[in-house]
Amino acid sequence: MMCAEGFEAAPACAPRRVLVAMSGGVDSSVAAALLKERGFEVIGATMQVWPRAFSTREREGGCCSIAAVEDARRVASTLGIPYYVLNFEERFEEEVISYFAREYVSGRTPNPCVRCNQRIKFGHLLHKAKEIGASFIATGHYARICRDRETGRHLLLTGKDARKDQTYVLYSMTQDELAQTLFPVGAFRKDEVRRIAASLGLPVAEKRESQEICFIPDDDYRRFLREYMPEARDPGPILDVEGKVLGEHEGIAFYTIGQRRGLGIASAEPLYVVDIDPARNAVIVGRQRDLMAEGLIASELNWIPFDRLEQPIEVEAKIRYRTPAVLATVTPLAARPGEDRTRGGDSIGSGPGEVEVRFSTPQRAVTPGQSVVFYDGEVVVGGGIISKSLRNRH
Repeated sequence: MMCAEGFEAAPACAPRRVLVAMSGGVDSSVAAALLKERGFEVIGATMQVWPRAFSTREREGGCCSIAAVEDARRVASTLGIPYYVLNFEERFEEEVISYFAREYVSGRTPNPCVRCNQRIKFGHLLHKAKEIGASFIATGHYARICRDRETGRHLLLTGKDARKDQTYVLYSMTQDELAQTLFPVGAFRKDEVRRIAASLGLPVAEKRESQEICFIPDDDYRRFLREYMPEARDPGPILDVEGKVLGEHEGIAFYTIGQRRGLGIASAEPLYVVDIDPARNAVIVGRQRDLMAEGLIASELNWIPFDRLEQPIEVEAKIRYRTPAVLATVTPLAARPGEDRTRGGDSIGSGPGEVEVRFSTPQRAVTPGQSVVFYDGEVVVGGGIISKSLRNRH
């Protein structure tokens, strides 16, 4: 791979207007500052995505909050750039929040950040950028983009700061999106970003990071589901792996693979949620060893260095954002007759078919609905949504 990397590589004759998604945090603020320093015409924008039904008190301090808008506005004023608030409330409600709730009710555990990036940031925001004549959008993600000189394809690379790398939630980006996106802070460590912010006098230089789901500021997704989708309360059996009834659950939406606490059943040894069966409206529990998986099946795929996987490849696979990657073999599976897993409906990836992933060592709590992302060193090969865990054989 011969890779031309960096956001300074845009041809001088090309339009250099860029729309920066400003969250009010230090990363996106420094992204805007770096782009202005390099001669781009920078326009700042914050996406208003929080539903009006959420109280001001709830939204005071989190990502995408009212306070975040004010922080972003102050940064824009300091930098001397135009700044706007874009109302994406309805789209976010339909394409992220509703999706999030439906996935839980169907027995899956979704990642709303993956969904938001694919549908909102690199979907609707990119469209808005084109409307105002911007050639690029930019965010504060810790990731890098380069162009492979041999193939002409744009590649997604991990951020220089391995502790902050965010490519796990960006794997669904298409070639068009990568070509029109800039990640200015991806080449820096977090401490360097804070130092840059301080040197520029940005008011968010020491602002702490937001960790919660932006539309669930108290991080209690069960409370959120009870209020947002009351029909999620649909009691059913808690079964052991042999099918014996051990108790009753309040709704499969309130349980996730690997969960140990809050099961409400007595046992001589620790029990964990090892499966969720929506067909039987059942939660399946077992021992620690029952959580281990040799592999998984993934669908809704997106590939970055190539259009389609034609043969097995060796990769490093991540099954959760904070979980270290593990060596794995990814094998394409034949598409079922009439199957269409393109970006219509609730699909996240852009490729048809499914893959089988086999780990070099068994992994704990492989969770349907979460993403599996494939790496070749610092290059993101692609990823998809986990549809099935392949259990370890005892």
